Amino acid sequence: MVGARYAAVIGECLLLGLLAGAPVAALAQGIAVGGASAPSAGAAAPAAGPGVGPGALIESLNRAVDRAIAGTEALAGVNTLIAPSAPPKPAPVVVELFTSQGCSACPPADALLAQVAQRPDVVALSLHVDYWDYLGWEDPFAQPAFTARQKAYTRAAGERTLYTPQVIVGGEASLTAPAPATLDAVIAQEAAVAPRVSIAVSEGEGSGQYVIDLAPLARPLERPSVVQIVRYVPSAQVEILRGENAGKVLDFANVVTAWHAVAEWDGQVPLRLNAKIDGTEPAVVIVQTALPGKTAPLPGPILSAAWLR
Repeated sequence: MVGARYAAVIGECLLLGLLAGAPVAALAQGIAVGGASAPSAGAAAPAAGPGVGPGALIESLNRAVDRAIAGTEALAGVNTLIAPSAPPKPAPVVVELFTSQGCSACPPADALLAQVAQRPDVVALSLHVDYWDYLGWEDPFAQPAFTARQKAYTRAAGERTLYTPQVIVGGEASLTAPAPATLDAVIAQEAAVAPRVSIAVSEGEGSGQYVIDLAPLARPLERPSVVQIVRYVPSAQVEILRGENAGKVLDFANVVTAWHAVAEWDGQVPLRLNAKIDGTEPAVVIVQTALPGKTAPLPGPILSAAWLR
C-alpha cells in the first residue's frame, strides 16, 4: 500500500518512542526529519573580534529583537529580522479510533469516524489493532504498533482491559463506541481548551519538504513532549470473507499506515524541524505530552496538531 522509504534523522533531538515498548524505527515510510532547537537563554554568544562585518551585525540585531519579542534567543540559523507573528490558528482536535475488521461491534464506529473525518477542525485517525485476528479474519490494516499504542493509553489511564471500538479524543478522553452526539460534545470540549503549543508549517525548498516550527504558548511546558508524524490513507473499502463480519463490505476513513516519533522536545524554547515526506499519502504532525512509564513513556494529552500540506 505504501512503498515509500522513511528515514528519521534527528539533528539535536533525541528519538523517543511513544508506542509503549514498540521500537521507534529508524527506517519508516516516507519521512526524513532533522531539527534544531533554539539555544537556552543562558547560552553565551561568541565574542566578536575586530573588523566585524555586516553579517555579524545582523545576527546581533536578530538576537536583540528575539529577546524583546519572545524572551528567548533567536532560532538557530535565522538571519532575518523577526516581526511579531499573528495569533496562531486553533489547532484541530485529534480523534483516534482503535478498531478491527474482525470486531462485529466496530462497523458503526468506523462509519462515525468517516463522518468526523470530513470536519476541517478534526484530525480523525483510524488505528487497526491485531488482537482480534485470531477470530478468523486477519485485518490487513492492523499493526502491532497500534495495539501497543492502545495498551500505552490503557496503562496511562490506570486500566487493564483492551477493547474495540475505543475512541481517544485529544490524547486523554476515552469513549466506548460513542454516539455521534456524545463524540461531538467531547470534541467541542477539547476544542475549547486553550492551546499550549503553536505549530507553523511552511513549504521547504524541494518537493515534499516542509519546515515545522514549534513554540510554547503563554508559558513553557511542564512535561516533555514528543513530536510525531503520522501517515494515513484517506479511504479504503474491504470485503470481509471470514470472521464476525463475514460477508460485509466495509468502508474505512483515514486508515493510519505509519505512526513514528521523530523528536523529543522539552517545550522550553522554540524548535524547528525540517521534514521530507515521500509519496502521496496525507501526513500530519502531532505534539503530545510524554508521561512517565515503567519501561517507556506513555501518551498523554495532545498539545497541538497540523497537516503537512
